[in-house]
Amino acid sequence: MTTTLRPETAQLRASRRRRLGRRAWITGVLLLLLAAVFCFSLMWGEVFYTPAEVVRVILGQQVPGASYTVGNLRLPRATMGLAAGLAFGAAGVTFQTLLRNQLASPDIIGISAGASAAGVIGIVIFGLGQTQVSVVALIAALSVALLIYGLSYKGGFAGTRLILIGIGMAAILQSVVTYALSQADTWDLPTATRWLTGSLNGATWERTLPLLLTVVVLLPVMLLFGHHLNALRLGDDSAAGLGVPVQLTRICVIIAAVTLIAVATAACGPIAFVAFVSGPIAARLLGPSASLVFPAAVIGALIVLTADLVGQFFLGTRYPVGVITGALGAPFLIYLLVRSNRAGSSL
Repeated sequence: MTTTLRPETAQLRASRRRRLGRRAWITGVLLLLLAAVFCFSLMWGEVFYTPAEVVRVILGQQVPGASYTVGNLRLPRATMGLAAGLAFGAAGVTFQTLLRNQLASPDIIGISAGASAAGVIGIVIFGLGQTQVSVVALIAALSVALLIYGLSYKGGFAGTRLILIGIGMAAILQSVVTYALSQADTWDLPTATRWLTGSLNGATWERTLPLLLTVVVLLPVMLLFGHHLNALRLGDDSAAGLGVPVQLTRICVIIAAVTLIAVATAACGPIAFVAFVSGPIAARLLGPSASLVFPAAVIGALIVLTADLVGQFFLGTRYPVGVITGALGAPFLIYLLVRSNRAGSSL
């Protein structure tokens, strides 16, 4: 027996297939671009190495010159940029989706500021090493997130209140960073300042592997809760009606996102605006209906690697990656503010 679909149903299914096909195509292009930029960052430098030489180094073969330059300098740097971009992009779009506001980025609402303040204090006052700074930054970021959440919770979860409290908390923590820098010894000040800018300079496997492991473990968790997170944009009651475990989803994604931000910040500093711009760019490319966690993560990695290449080789002098992303992200923030104002919306 043949069942004939109603015209409306057939049209909806065809539209859904087109959206899924477009999403898969755009995501595939982004992945190809990311792979190309990652490979290019291993080949390009003061000495250019061919793809065959890079592959031989990755496979563990000895290539004169390339074994050290690619294996010990370029590969850790590119891997750190890749992992940091994935972490910042996924965490940023998670907060923006959870709070239903494109301005609700971790570097706007104080999460990154908490990790930064703890990292600077650990470096300039207590002289902590990289592993210790990572632990302290993680604890601080989780504590700040819990404090902001607690202060904003008043008979329910209010995204606007949380954003405003987070902005105030970020201002307080920035003053803590300024005070810590004023008390820093002369030899610690350049290290702390370079770290605050956001830089991949001095990347080593010791610094990169904890970040890479964190991304490998937590990014699948974010993807697992991606569709539930998307449903929360409809409101808690609507999401619960769709069968979403609201509180469990919120707690899990907040912990995972804060951990990604803290570990990435501890590894390479708070690279400006990557968490902020990745989600809106992904929404423009793919539409806001589906989960944006994975596309935003890929876009974040693409931004970090591209900005690092531009800062190293294409501006006549070398700039940290955070300088390049900050120069690009600030106009984007102004654009979003102007667009929100024209639309009659508010923070």
